[in-house]
Amino acid sequence: MSVCFSLIQPDSAYVNGEWVQSQSNQYFDIYDPASGRVVAKVPDLDESQCVAAIEGASAAAEKLKSLTGKSRGQILRRWFELVLESKDDIAQLITVENGKPLAEAKGEVSYASDFIDWFAGAAPRISGTVEQASNPSNRVITIKQPVGIVGIITPWNFPAAMITRKVAAALAAGCPCIVKPAPETPLTALALANLASRAGFPDGSISIVTTRKNTIAIGKVLTQHPLIRKFSFTGSTAAGKILSSQCTQTVKRVSLELGGNAPVIVFEDADLERTTDAILMSKFRLSGQTCVCANRIYVQSSIYDKLAAMLKAKVERFRLGAGLDPETTHGPLINKQAVDKVDYHVRDAVERGAKILVGGQRAPQLGESFYLPTILLDVPFDALCAREETFGPLLPMFKFETEDEVMTLANKLEAGLAGYLFTTNVSRAWQVAEGVEVGMIGVNTGIISDVASPFGGVKQSGQGREGSSIGIDEYLEVSPIIVNGKIKTMADIPYPSRSKALLLAFSQKELWADSCFLFFTSLFERDRCNRTTLGSNTS
Repeated sequence: MSVCFSLIQPDSAYVNGEWVQSQSNQYFDIYDPASGRVVAKVPDLDESQCVAAIEGASAAAEKLKSLTGKSRGQILRRWFELVLESKDDIAQLITVENGKPLAEAKGEVSYASDFIDWFAGAAPRISGTVEQASNPSNRVITIKQPVGIVGIITPWNFPAAMITRKVAAALAAGCPCIVKPAPETPLTALALANLASRAGFPDGSISIVTTRKNTIAIGKVLTQHPLIRKFSFTGSTAAGKILSSQCTQTVKRVSLELGGNAPVIVFEDADLERTTDAILMSKFRLSGQTCVCANRIYVQSSIYDKLAAMLKAKVERFRLGAGLDPETTHGPLINKQAVDKVDYHVRDAVERGAKILVGGQRAPQLGESFYLPTILLDVPFDALCAREETFGPLLPMFKFETEDEVMTLANKLEAGLAGYLFTTNVSRAWQVAEGVEVGMIGVNTGIISDVASPFGGVKQSGQGREGSSIGIDEYLEVSPIIVNGKIKTMADIPYPSRSKALLLAFSQKELWADSCFLFFTSLFERDRCNRTTLGSNTS
């Protein structure tokens, strides 16, 4: 299958509505993880070009803010439609630069477009509140305004969804975005930005700053430039800590979605057929390279052997191969370094006494980025895969006896992004779900990512939430306006304050009658005076 590159320009990044080259004439290659061949090259932009993107975003910020929420929602809806119209082309870009099977890539495009659609609906619904103050004559009006320019760094594992989950929310709120995509997967980001521009967003609303060599330098610009008011990052905990500390110099608002090490708890009363399918879906989607995938499989000892046999039978049916091959069920890892880490974790566990049930080795006949889906039994609790995020196709199984024991095991790490539990006991499900220290938990399901669900972690897995009805609030500032309801005349209040406070309050349909009357009276008086003055000046 030939891949369509019509959505991007050769050797170009996308900044301020234009395709741009590298000022330093530096470029880097994009590789197909399955074959290792070069599929494209993109410019290695430097700090000055990133600053130019920020300056362009500053101009776009005023235009975005001047649009009504309804207008921004309409542009987002058009972006959503364009993404769906280009679904096959975007999916092919994802597969060739990321490696995931084409069917999985198409699923990601649908998931990514859902965020655009969701926030298209959220944009017109941005609203404030009106509350009675402690002084019964006053009212406290809250309004929500765009936080400002947003700096964004995204990972390679979901090159479409990680863009739209952040950018669609920001644009809905009226915030322009500077995005630095992962150097492994910039093509998808460039295509999405191009489509956003076609949809009608002002130039500078979304810029894609591509770089490999200057990753650290560009990161510092995004975290330290004073015009950037908000920073959003998805990636490793170690990198997140560094970037977050850099943001403190300019006191930016920060959202972090960091590493996980999801525990899976399977009780003896679980529906094993459903549990098997759910664990495999969670663990081996994108060959285990997701931050919410099942990592530590804790199984009650009475069903341990049976569940292991069921998992093995289904894993042996997997077909590894290139993502564009329609018969492939599971693709390569992102690169050889990822394979090395998986193999290191497997060898470490085996040396400590674990047994390989299936897999446990590289697949060099397919390419250097392939590793066989692996299940390990009798894994000791001190193995690296019990303590660190593997980020690959390794499923380690641990035994437990009691609920108290497994809760201690599940909560012993500082990672707290996601977790899963399987039981038919409703009371236990509630108790365990509330007791596991994670930001998200699935009960009898292996899929917890949904546009309607707040996405984010606790402990050292991050801060803030993305998606859902609250995701847009990450890009909005709440400002209170206190209004005196006993005013005798509006002439004593400066007109800008008068119109801003009272008109916004009136839009809530909760403003008390006297202030409404005074407000509109003042408008008529002002307009009459302006007309009188204008007439006298031109007569």
